[in-house]
This record gives sequence, structure tokens and C-alpha cells, in this order.
Amino acid sequence: MNAEQLLAAYERISEAPDAIARLRRFVLDLAVRGKLVEQDPADEPASVLLKKIDAEKAIILKATGMRKPRQAPEMNPSDIPFSLPRGWSWTQISDLGFISPRNDAPDAEMASFVPMPMISAEYGIANEHEPRSWGEIKKGYTHFAEGDVGLAKITPCFENGKSTVFRGLTGGFGSGTTELHILRPVQVCPDFVVLFLKSPHYIETGIPRMTGTAGQKRVPTEYFTSSPFPLPPLAEQHRIVAKVDELMALCDRLEEARKTREETRDRLAAASLARLTAPDTTAEDFPAHARFALEALPSLTTRPDQIKPLRQTILNLAVRGKLVAQDPEEEPASELLNKIQALRKALAANEGVRKKKPVELLADMDALGLPVNWAADAFANLIDPRATISYGVLVPGPDVEEGIPFVRAQDLMLDGHPDRPSKTIAPEVEEKYLRTRLSGGEILLCVVGSIGKLGVAPSHWAGANIARAVARISPVDLVHRGYLLLFLRSDLAQGYFEEATRTLAQPTLNVGLIEKLPVPLPPLAEQHRIVAKVDALMALCDRLEAALESADTTRTRLLEALLHDALAPAQDTLEAAE
Repeated sequence: MNAEQLLAAYERISEAPDAIARLRRFVLDLAVRGKLVEQDPADEPASVLLKKIDAEKAIILKATGMRKPRQAPEMNPSDIPFSLPRGWSWTQISDLGFISPRNDAPDAEMASFVPMPMISAEYGIANEHEPRSWGEIKKGYTHFAEGDVGLAKITPCFENGKSTVFRGLTGGFGSGTTELHILRPVQVCPDFVVLFLKSPHYIETGIPRMTGTAGQKRVPTEYFTSSPFPLPPLAEQHRIVAKVDELMALCDRLEEARKTREETRDRLAAASLARLTAPDTTAEDFPAHARFALEALPSLTTRPDQIKPLRQTILNLAVRGKLVAQDPEEEPASELLNKIQALRKALAANEGVRKKKPVELLADMDALGLPVNWAADAFANLIDPRATISYGVLVPGPDVEEGIPFVRAQDLMLDGHPDRPSKTIAPEVEEKYLRTRLSGGEILLCVVGSIGKLGVAPSHWAGANIARAVARISPVDLVHRGYLLLFLRSDLAQGYFEEATRTLAQPTLNVGLIEKLPVPLPPLAEQHRIVAKVDALMALCDRLEAALESADTTRTRLLEALLHDALAPAQDTLEAAE
């Protein structure tokens, strides 16, 4: 047994995603296999304990007039899952006491009611209870008394480990859901029985034997009463329970320490990134904040999910002019806006498009502290007038074989598109919405439901159309489409969308409000540099994320190997060493 190796390697495996949960299951598995505490040759063996249990059960049956329980079928030797230490015996839960006893308390006024939510899946958490009139809960429920053991027999409660020793019951007895198997133990430590019921071996073996429909399966009574049960001497049962309690308390401390450690890392990382995009961060302060963030982030970033805020910070820096250097020789963005307005007028005149007044810019962009050669304008004033911001087909109807590809919110993605969207609609429905037919390259924005979700229409989706929940965005050629896309992904745009969303039957974003979105605009050459820089940094994030995922996988595999080695029979370990 190599439990010592596991603890020695804890620092290397503690960052695995489910290290503490796996460690808890490992403790339970060691306990039921007799590998958690030393055996004492002076302990009375379990074979003698079983005889005492039989004798005590006979006395109880005679004294109470209870009907003798039905004899459980004998264990099949092939069902024995692992070898036991000397002094232990394989038996069955039905041999340890009485199954599903009834409470006989006709004069009682109050008892306890214990519904399933009051039974914990975690080891060591006592059941809660509700004092109720015994007459109210006497009929139609499963009965139990103080010290009885209960096992949840339905999905998903059984898989989650819901079982308990009923304690603290009003009047010493109570009732609860009918979806419980009950054992009233005799001369057996009930906490050891629960420890076994929560062990990975018992649950994993029981899941395939559950019966019923997929939505509501149950643990058969025969599995509860008759599957092999590893019984230690009584004194060792108590030592095992005490050791498990000690180790579970250690796991609690490890879990709390890890939680505190992660929260501290998250706060420090968030603070480092927040300083970079704070409105009051001056050009003089920014390099120092950037250096600190770059030096601190490697030690603060230990999980793949921590890369997401880093990506968002990159986008936020990009659209505030803090990601690449400005070139004072470049044509300022104010001149670019004049050219865009002239181009929009020419396009509208040449195509006979109805002229629309420019949308007034309402936001105070000075508050963002943008570089001097940047400008800002309303979103609508950057859009090709021949393809204004529009959403698509209102009532698409059913799928039609060989129909027109139809893009819904769930189809939106930035890359890796399939050959075509999953839905197709009738041509006669689609031809009424020619204005939103795609030619490829358009930016697509979800405006109903998952507000702010973005995608790009690939060239091979040309000829498809879009749903009412999707808005098509086609900027003029004087705006870098890639820059506009990363702006729409930034907090500036996403925060605006969140504030502008109305909640009707479901969240909805009005096209008129999208048109008023304030857009910070750099010179065109800088737009190209920003997009190239963002692409390079996102590729770096991809590599960092992959490295963290690989580290998680390595830690998880190491943990699995150590657990397997610790649970392997001694003979297997010797053979492996040879």
C-alpha cells in the first residue's frame, strides 16, 4: 500500500481539477478494503461477531414478536470483489440487522420527518429533520429509528452517495421518503455501514444493477441486502470510522486552503488586469502596470479558465489604444471618418439606396482617454448603406430538404464552421428576405436570447439567410472588419449591449440601439496593426491554455496512478516491482 506516496506527492497533484474529491473517495476505498488502519491480532474476529449478531437478532425477534426476516440468498463466490485482511469476513447487509423495520409507537405525539434533501451526499454531514405529528407521517412513508442506516435508492441520489445514520430524531424515531432502503444494525457500528454505502466500490457496482426507466432508476432491494459486505472486527470498525473522520477533516482543511489560494490568485490576477484598462491609467503609468501584470500572471495563472479574463483584457486594451504604439505620421482617424462619410454617400447614390441621416454620437469618448489621433462615431455611420444592420427571417417554418441554409444563434462561431448550418428553409420563405441573404464575410450578432454572441459568415455559407435572432453587420471597406469584430467582443460593446437589452419573453436587443453604439476608431493602418497584435497574443493564450490543460491532465493521471497503486493488492505491487 502506497498511501504515503500519495501524500508525499500531494503538492504535485493538488491542483488537479478534482484532487480533493478523488482523495475523499480514496479514503473511503481504503477504509472498506482494510488498508486504512492497522489490524490488531487481539481483536475478536468478524466471524465471532457474526455469531453474536445472529444471537442478538434471535433475542430481539422473540422479545418483540417480530416476524423472522426472509433469508437472503447466499453470496456467489464470483461476486467477491477483493481480498480482505485477516480477521475480516465477507457477509451481507441483511446479516447485520433488520431490513425496513416498522416503528411501533401508537401513543407518540411527535416524531421526525426527513425528506431526501435533508440527507447529505457528503460523508460526515448529519441528517437534518423536521419535527411533525406522528399521526401525520406514520402512514405512507418509510419508517426508521435513532441509529438506523438509510440509503437513497433512486437516481441521482444513489450515484451521489446519499446515505446516513439517522440521529437527533424527535422521540427517537421518524419517517421519510419511500425511496429509502433502511437497515437497523445489531452490534455493528452504523457509521462503518454508511462509510461502505458511500464508497466508490459500492456505488459503481450498484449503478449497472439499478432497475426502472432511464428517468427514474432504483437500487433493487436484493442489491442492498445481499451484495457482499466487508465486515471488520467491531473494534476495528470504530478505529476505521475515527480515522476516516480525521482524514475527512484534513480534506476539509485542504479544500479550504485551496479555495483561499485560488480566490487570492483570482483577485490578484483580476487587479493586475484591471489596472491596465482603468480609465484613469495614464500613458506614463501604463508601462509599469503592464510590466507588473506580465511578471505576475505566470505565477497567478494555474487553471485554463483563468485565460478567459486575459483574452478579454487584450481586447479591452486593443480598443482603448493601449496595445500597439501610435504613429504620429499616420493620417488621423478624424480624416478617416470624413472619407467614410464620403464613401457612404457615393455608395448610396450609385446604388439608388435611400439616404439616411447620420446617427448622432451620444457618448463622451473623452472619458475613455483615447489616443489623440483616434476618433469615434456611432456604429451605423461605419456600415455599408447597401447592407444596413438588419435581422432576418421572422417565421422560417419547418426544415425543407434541399432548402436554403438558415443561420440561427446556435450556429454563430468565429472559426471552424461546418459545411453548412444545420437547418434549411423553403426557398419561397427565404426569397422574401433578400436583404439579409449572406454573401460571406459578414459579422453576425445574436440579438435575441444569447445577446452579444458573435460569429462570422464563412465564404462557403454564401446564399444562406439568417434568423430573426441574428443581425447582419457589413462595415464599409475603409474600416478593418477584423478590428470591428474584436471591438464588438470587447467590454465596451458587450457592456453596451447588456444595458441596451430589453427583457420581454426573452432578452432582445433592438437594431436601432445597435446603430447608436459608440465605436472608438484608430487610423486605418493602426487598425491593421492592432488586429495583427491581437491575433499574436490570442495564439499565445491558446498555447498557455493548452499547457495548463496538459498540466491538469498530467496531474490527474498521476493522481489516478497513485490511487490505483495504493489500492492494488500487495502481491500485485510486488509483481510490478519485479
